[in-house]
Amino acid sequence: MQSIMTTTDKINRRIKQIAPGEVFGYASLGLSADEVIAGAKALSRLTSKGIVKRARKGYYYKPKVSVFGEQKPREEALLGLYLYEDSRQTAYVTGTRLYNRLGLTTQVPNSVRVASQDRQIKGRAGSISVKPAKSYVKVTPDKIRYLEILDVMKDFNSIPDMQAKDGLAYLKKEIGRLKNDEIKKLVSYGISYPPKVRALLGAVLEDTKKEGDFKKLKASINPSSRYQYSITVKLLPTINLWNIE
Repeated sequence: MQSIMTTTDKINRRIKQIAPGEVFGYASLGLSADEVIAGAKALSRLTSKGIVKRARKGYYYKPKVSVFGEQKPREEALLGLYLYEDSRQTAYVTGTRLYNRLGLTTQVPNSVRVASQDRQIKGRAGSISVKPAKSYVKVTPDKIRYLEILDVMKDFNSIPDMQAKDGLAYLKKEIGRLKNDEIKKLVSYGISYPPKVRALLGAVLEDTKKEGDFKKLKASINPSSRYQYSITVKLLPTINLWNIE
């Protein structure tokens, strides 16, 4: 009984320091492995009293009340819960939500695609439905900038309202910013993507005069295959070298 009371006191002190609307989990409360069970019971009691509310399994928030009523945590904060596993980022936002953030589409989806290599991520973040997407490589925070570029190439033909010239402008700008060692990383991750992505990556790299392992990319695609992107030679002069049309 003493252990439960001690844990409850610890949780109460920590929760008083957490801002209303901020999402927190067991790690934020500083509980040891021996205190988790007692902590779960304490949080259950606080939930039943309305002091905290459950955001999703293992995560809670202090409700924020204004003149307009109770305000739930921001969707971005709730969405962030799906990106981490044991405090490690193992997933990232992709699809139309990503392309809207990048300025490639004006459409705002009512669902969000979350990509992970080894998890099928489903759920809700406020009013937003969270749906799974495939990551072609293991997700770590340092890889995400490269995976976003490659995802634009993968979904190039299906990004809502995007014109080919705008998509290519984005790719050339982002790839143009990369240093040689970063280009090597982009190519190494790109090899795991479908052949059409490898073809477009090679064409953009050659067009931007960036150094890269072109032989590795070229050898990874079928020389008799054609890759449909509706891109003209005027927009990307190197497409014929990479079987793109």
